[in-house]
Amino acid sequence: MAERPGRKPRTPHTAEVVRTERLTPHMQRVVLGGAGLAAFSADTCTDHYVKLLFPSGGATYPEPFDMERIREEFPREQWPVTRTYTVRHWDAQQRELSLDFVIHGDEGLAGPWARDVRPGELIRFMGPGGAYSPDPAADWHLLAGDESALPAIARSLEALPAGTRAFAFVEVAGPEEEQKIDSDVEVRWLHRGDRPAGEALIEVVRGLDFPEGRVHAFVHGEAGSVKELRKLLRVEREIAREDLSISGYWRLGHNEDGWQSSKREWNARIEAEQEGGAPASAA
Repeated sequence: MAERPGRKPRTPHTAEVVRTERLTPHMQRVVLGGAGLAAFSADTCTDHYVKLLFPSGGATYPEPFDMERIREEFPREQWPVTRTYTVRHWDAQQRELSLDFVIHGDEGLAGPWARDVRPGELIRFMGPGGAYSPDPAADWHLLAGDESALPAIARSLEALPAGTRAFAFVEVAGPEEEQKIDSDVEVRWLHRGDRPAGEALIEVVRGLDFPEGRVHAFVHGEAGSVKELRKLLRVEREIAREDLSISGYWRLGHNEDGWQSSKREWNARIEAEQEGGAPASAA
């Protein structure tokens, strides 16, 4: 099948697994490298993310790999399955990309892959995307999220200059899931236990004594809890939209395919409900 003229294919990066590391009982790191990352860079945002591409339905895709072409020429059940992961670390000198995965046994697609993958195996991915980095002009920073937001929160904290005033809250299952972060900001770890996802996070952010001055906030995690936190920050605390990066990374009862298909519409509806204006997608 020949490439059609006049259209540039959406070419993914093809990376090789260099090594893996179990960080906590439920968090696995996969480090990618190889010549396929020659054109990759992720050094402008602390919430950079990539979309991993997993072959589906036993399909073999033509080269050069082109997502648009695949979607046009293959049945939907054979399209690659995408899973979105935040860049935990990008080493531009070594050209190594670190991604952290939450592991829940055999549940899901990317988690079991990260648990079982071996050095030398290949994975394709698109990206990076991203939009947030801590604003150095802000008077203080608020970072809050669950395990899904931990890589971005950790990377953001490590990017802050020493002495920056910041409050960081991370909700995890229990003390065994805490991680070492190379920052002088003290992270307050919230242990979920048997409570619903996000409940502890809402509680602690609501109870925070907000300092004076302009805050730059990064709040991501389970969509239901993010909805409540958005109301608290945008409506009650009146934080300007441009000073707030907030969205649901995942939603209880939905896999990524189901959540991503409705996420933009859901975010827009929540904005309209909470602000009483025309819908606009959240950051």
